[in-house]
Amino acid sequence: MGGTHGQIAPLSVLVLMGVSGSGKSRIGALLASRLGWAFKDADDIHPMVNLEKMRTGIPLDEADRLPWLRDVASWIDVVRWKGQRAVVACSALKRAYRTILLGGRPDVHLVYLKADEALVSQRLANRTGHFMPGSLLRTQFEALEEPGPEENPIVVSVIPGPESIVQEIVQQLEARTGREALG
Repeated sequence: MGGTHGQIAPLSVLVLMGVSGSGKSRIGALLASRLGWAFKDADDIHPMVNLEKMRTGIPLDEADRLPWLRDVASWIDVVRWKGQRAVVACSALKRAYRTILLGGRPDVHLVYLKADEALVSQRLANRTGHFMPGSLLRTQFEALEEPGPEENPIVVSVIPGPESIVQEIVQQLEARTGREALG
């Protein structure tokens, strides 16, 4: 599945967004490794109270989510300030959330891992050891505002295997920025 075309600003951070179970952490780690960049799972930035709410099947509300998103944005700014490059996996389901992460940061770009609810539901049923229960998946899809063309996302389907998804992302990045911009 291809994303929009056009030139994008030089890269420092890629935000991999999508619903829980779309593969953000696995794809993000593989992509960061492939590019030689750092990787951060935004779930690791959640305060314990947020993790406990989700673990018990209670969806986060805006009061829970907004401070966390600001913390993720601060992490992104530290990466940028240090002149480093990173991939961060973050659900970023709503446009307003993505504005917090990407707004005013032309070197931070969005990769949307587009997923079908039935496929993700199946994946979550087979996943162990994660705080996010499958019972909250419906709320994720209800909250999801797919990125529009004005957000200039790279859009990839999560149907292929992880290596194929990473390859698709890299190819789309190279088409937009040139190979040297990724190195």
